[in-house]
Amino acid sequence: MSAHRTTTAAIKRRLSRLARRRAAIALVGLPLAAIGISACGTQGISLSKSNPDYAGAVIFRDHCSGCHTLGVVGAIGSATSIQNRVKTNAPNFDYRKETVQQVLFALRNGGFSGEVMPINVVVGKQAQQVAEFLSKYSGLKKTAEPGETLEAAK
Repeated sequence: MSAHRTTTAAIKRRLSRLARRRAAIALVGLPLAAIGISACGTQGISLSKSNPDYAGAVIFRDHCSGCHTLGVVGAIGSATSIQNRVKTNAPNFDYRKETVQQVLFALRNGGFSGEVMPINVVVGKQAQQVAEFLSKYSGLKKTAEPGETLEAAK
């Protein structure tokens, strides 16, 4: 019986130490995580607030940057290589050019495959603002394919 009490007491001490460590980590880690989360998406838009496309940039950053890359808003959501690509990695709009109509179609229909992107992720005026913004700022880093002019590429 004494051995059982000793074992139980030892387990309680270990659990108590583990609980104190977790509490200490939480006390230090949560504020740091909160700072990181609050900073996420609040920096990186390279348009001035007076730019007519600024609202579209903010909406894109807030609703699309988790999966899409677009340097104009500081969004890095696309895979950087095929080896680290996951299902939620969406097109890199630094290189992929989109028109207003293409963006509106994708927003209404959950992208072009309809597999991952939420349907109607933004709607109405916000959808129009994102579409106009993306049609102007997507594809800015695209280069021409062999035998293609740069204008045709964009």
